[in-house]
Amino acid sequence: MAKLGFIGLGIMGSPMAAHLQTAGHTLFLHSVAEIPSDLLKAGGTACANGREVAEKSDIVFVMVPDTPHVESVLFDAGGVAEGLSPGKIVVDMSSISPIATKDFAKRINEHGVDYLDAPVSGGEVGAKAASLTIMVGGPDKAFETVRPLFELMGKNITLVGGNGDGQTTKVANQIIVALNIEAVAEALLFASKAGADPARVRQALMGGFASSKILEVHGERMVKRTFDPGFRIELHQKDLNLALQGARTLGVALPNTATAQELFNTCSAHGGRAWDHSAMVRALEIMSGHEVASKG
Repeated sequence: MAKLGFIGLGIMGSPMAAHLQTAGHTLFLHSVAEIPSDLLKAGGTACANGREVAEKSDIVFVMVPDTPHVESVLFDAGGVAEGLSPGKIVVDMSSISPIATKDFAKRINEHGVDYLDAPVSGGEVGAKAASLTIMVGGPDKAFETVRPLFELMGKNITLVGGNGDGQTTKVANQIIVALNIEAVAEALLFASKAGADPARVRQALMGGFASSKILEVHGERMVKRTFDPGFRIELHQKDLNLALQGARTLGVALPNTATAQELFNTCSAHGGRAWDHSAMVRALEIMSGHEVASKG
């Protein structure tokens, strides 16, 4: 059993840490928010800061919202870097900038410590079910060491390449997800406005080539109007910002990604930053003057 640190115990991090704990590992915990009582009751140790977590742990997991948060956790006074010693491993499971990730890895490597970027896909549902997809960048040896721990949190675990490649894969994932949400939203809005029952349209489409996980899960959310996260729009906006910033740097065109971001921006302008990202449909509804709703 390993001594593991976990920093960031929000909607995703808390169930992920719980899976590690259930498997018998010793957890050292730190979070800006209050540490969930169930983790403490099960034997987790609360730490004052990232340095204390790193000092007491062999492997430190980080799961926080954005690039500046990761940098702060790692390198601010009292941060993880101050508590590291050679042979330890830092695993960032946040979704952040691939470019910044490469810099963070180099700075951590200077302590004689390996670094893995391992962002996830699957949302709160996947975190609770331990069915996350985990996209990893970093050295092979560190990946093989941490793989059994990844397997406690996810199902589809892939070493994509070197540091930064895991984050690049996550940005690509978020492009695909956003554009699929937009496609499902347009289709159900069209069907509803034309007079068909969108719930039955969705059911019919689930048996054809248009079938997808987005149609299955988020299509149902659109019909039933259940927009509690889930995965918040503001977080998907952050991920698409990374995509569009990267596109400018690389000199590539991502026109539909830009459109999806504008739809999220519309939701945000109408008070929807904390809505589930399936609520992108509400931006289209506002423009169309029609709401998707089942006739059942």
